[in-house]
Amino acid sequence: MKLPCRVLVVAFALLAAARAADQPPTLPLGAPAPDFNLPGVDGRHHALADFAAAKVLVVVFTCNHCPTAQYYEDRLKQIVTDYQPRGVALVAISPNDPKSVRLDELGWTDLSDSFEEMKLRAAHRQFNFPYLYDGDTEAASRAYGPVATPHVFVFDAARKLRYVGAIDDSERPQHVKVRYLRDALDALLADREPPVKQTKVVGCSVKWAGKADAVKAYLDKLAAEPVTLEKADAATLAALRKNGSGRFRLVNFWATWCAPCVAEFGEFVTIHRMYRHRDFEFVSVAINRPDEEAQVLAFLKKQQASNRNFLFASTDREALMNAFDPEWPGAVPFTVLLSPEGRVVYRQLGGIDALAMRRVIVQALNERKPW
Repeated sequence: MKLPCRVLVVAFALLAAARAADQPPTLPLGAPAPDFNLPGVDGRHHALADFAAAKVLVVVFTCNHCPTAQYYEDRLKQIVTDYQPRGVALVAISPNDPKSVRLDELGWTDLSDSFEEMKLRAAHRQFNFPYLYDGDTEAASRAYGPVATPHVFVFDAARKLRYVGAIDDSERPQHVKVRYLRDALDALLADREPPVKQTKVVGCSVKWAGKADAVKAYLDKLAAEPVTLEKADAATLAALRKNGSGRFRLVNFWATWCAPCVAEFGEFVTIHRMYRHRDFEFVSVAINRPDEEAQVLAFLKKQQASNRNFLFASTDREALMNAFDPEWPGAVPFTVLLSPEGRVVYRQLGGIDALAMRRVIVQALNERKPW
C-alpha cells in the first residue's frame, strides 16, 4: 500500500505544480512596466512607448465574456473621460486565449474573446480607450501576470508600478464604497502615495493557453448527448406558447426544406449551449409532415441538437400554427423568445441576426437575475 500512496502524493504534487505554472507571477510593486506591442481594435498596433507622454498609465486586463469585466465597462469609460484631461492614459488588454474558453463559460455574454469579437464589443459599447488583443501568444499578459479580469496595473511617470488590483470594491456600482483606482490616480497626480497600493482581484480567471484539449473534450461530451424528437399536437403547442417552465423559452419553427432555416439552425444549437445552465431553454419545432420524421431526426442528430425538439403531429398545419400564435402568417423560419410568464420578448419572422438574438437573451436574463 505504501508505494501507491507515495505515487499518489507525487502525482498530486506534480498536478499542483503544473497548475501553478499556468499562472505567471503578478508584477510586484515598484517594477517597471513591461513592454508590449499589440494589435488594437482600431486597426493600429499599440506599444508601451506610445503612452510616453502620459503622467500616469493605467493598464487594465479585461475581456469580452466575463460578467465582472462587463460590469466595469462604463466605469472605465468614465475614468478615461475624467482623467484623460489630467494626463492619464488608459489601455485595455485582453489576455485570454479564445481557444481556451468553453461555451458554458459564455452564459453571461453575447460575445467570446476572439479579436474579431473584441472589435464588435468595442464598437457596440463605444470604448474610448485602446482595446488590445494578446490572445495568440499571451506574452505581454504573462509579463504582467493578471490573475483575473478585470485586473488593474497603475504606473507613475517613471513607469514604476504604484498600484495593482481591483478598480473598486464591488462590481455592482450601487455597492461601491472604496474606489481604489480613482484614489490611486488622484494620489499620483498630486505626487502622493496611493492610500491603498494592492488589493485582491475578484473576477473571471484568465484563460491561459493550453486548455484547447479540455474544450474539445467538453464539445465531445456535448456531441454525445442524445437527440430526440417528439410529436406536437395543438395542446402541446399551446402549452409551449403559455410557457410554464419558469425559464425564458426560445422557440424556433423551421423545416428541412427551408434553406434559411437549415443555414441558421447551428446558431440556435450554440445559443442553447451557451445559456442552458441559466434560466433558459431552446425548443425547436419542425413544421414538416409527420411522415418526414426520420428525415427531421437525421438532421437534428447531425446538428447535435440535444435540446427539446418537436415535429408537427398532423398535416393540419394551420390549426397547429394557430395553437401557438394566431398572428403567425405561416412562413418559416419563425422565432419567438418568451419570458417565464409567457410574454413575448422577441419575435422574428424570417432569419435571425444571431448576435442581436444573443444580446436580447443576455439582457433579458440579466434583468431578471443578475449573476
